Amino acid sequence: MLFNSYTFLVLFLPLTLVVFQLLRQSSQRAAMVWLVAMSLVYYGWWNPNPDPNQASAWTPFYLLLICTSCCINFFIGRYLAAHTFTAKGRGILALGLSANLGVLFYYKYIGLFERTFEAITGGHFNLPDVVLPLGLSFFTFQKIAFLVDAYRGKTKQYDFLDFLLFVTFFPQLIAGPIVHHNEIMPQIQRTVSPSRRSMDLSTGISLFAIGLFKKVVIADNLAKVANPLFILAARGDRDLTMAEAWTAAISFGLQLYFDFSGYSDMAIGAARLFGIKLPVNFHSPYKSVSIVDFWRRWHITLSRFLRDYVYFSLGGNRKGPFLRYSNLLITMLLGGLWHGAGWTYILWGGMHGMFLCVNHAWFAFRKKHSIKALPKPVAIVLTCIVVFAAWVPFKAGGLELDPVHGSAARALEATKSILASMFGFHGWQSWPNLASQEIKIEWSQRAFMCLLIVWLLPNSQEVMRRYHPALGLRGLTGKTGSPGPRRFWQWRPTWQWATFIILLVAGSIYQFDKVSEFIYFQF
Repeated sequence: MLFNSYTFLVLFLPLTLVVFQLLRQSSQRAAMVWLVAMSLVYYGWWNPNPDPNQASAWTPFYLLLICTSCCINFFIGRYLAAHTFTAKGRGILALGLSANLGVLFYYKYIGLFERTFEAITGGHFNLPDVVLPLGLSFFTFQKIAFLVDAYRGKTKQYDFLDFLLFVTFFPQLIAGPIVHHNEIMPQIQRTVSPSRRSMDLSTGISLFAIGLFKKVVIADNLAKVANPLFILAARGDRDLTMAEAWTAAISFGLQLYFDFSGYSDMAIGAARLFGIKLPVNFHSPYKSVSIVDFWRRWHITLSRFLRDYVYFSLGGNRKGPFLRYSNLLITMLLGGLWHGAGWTYILWGGMHGMFLCVNHAWFAFRKKHSIKALPKPVAIVLTCIVVFAAWVPFKAGGLELDPVHGSAARALEATKSILASMFGFHGWQSWPNLASQEIKIEWSQRAFMCLLIVWLLPNSQEVMRRYHPALGLRGLTGKTGSPGPRRFWQWRPTWQWATFIILLVAGSIYQFDKVSEFIYFQF
């Protein structure tokens, strides 16, 4: 069930919210039980039957999988909380982590292992087709973080209902943000005043509407620019011109941003309707002045997980520059692999790992020789150039994972071709003649208009900032005290803003010609 579907907007969300509000007036616990039940309904709505011999299109298997996993992880977490920093605790932690990663490997990476084995040896495993459960990468990371924190003595004694809602809460279940137990569970247990509830509703609806507009109106239209150009490169009919290649890379980079940040806004807005704040996941990443800054702003909750549970576990920067750079590279390679079971995703992670190493080395060199930083506009443009270039193998990952014609060779060849065109190895032609055009030149202008939007306009969290839409925003802006003077563009509960939000929803519904999945829908 997609956020941008009539089923969710007209049926599921209103029904869940109305009953929740009625129940919480008499019993907060009953309201939470209802929210857990509806979250499981939401997850169970999508369930393709993995057995092609059966006519039924639905199976309870994946619903049972997530519930069983939650039960096992809850009791492991309880045990670890009572055996922190002990030999028994370390053994059980290793067992729990192995079980979670084993499930993730089987469902997400067994296909990559099989394809790679066949390509190297020519042998065949003949493994059965495996369907990747929705949200597996996201809720696996949440459970891993919970177990590690339990072993470190950072968790309190929560009951099973709290834990089940923490994992399955439907706004963040499918594609994040990746939340920590200490962010969500205390909110689940508290009661909220009626005045706070009305503010939660107005803030949540507004943020959800902004996210819906990002996805349906902006991201889906950018896909119409990026997809034909990447398909042309994959077919190999001709090389893209330099202008086409940059249009393809920028269009996809912006499509991905508006698609995933739109989902995150919708998730944060939907959660706020139920009085729960999720952590902020994006903060104008294309305004970053370096790659290090980019990863502080892009997919923030994933960056936090990789830093806290992978990079620091490897030793971080405590053992000298060589191991620091090695740890950075390993962390980003694993981050790329997390995004998709394909070699092009690993290439994307490796590129960002190298960029981060170079960036940190440059910081050290600048500090040693007292070199001034680049002017901010120049730094932003240079950062965007390398980020958009790295999106090329990320997008090509879809070519690799195509179940019919996909292959790593095809995806890597398309990546090589587009990157070569971007940097002039196929000539410096700006745009092909009319007969050879894959898209109209006017369409390419959409991408550059959207780039100006993300460079010049405030993001959705900044627009809603005075009403604290998400966790962690104050730390990102560096403004931990007063929100400062009110700006004319900042949201407030007035009829003017209500009218604007209604127009955003109307514009989104007008674009509902087809329901499209989110890019991170099955990562």
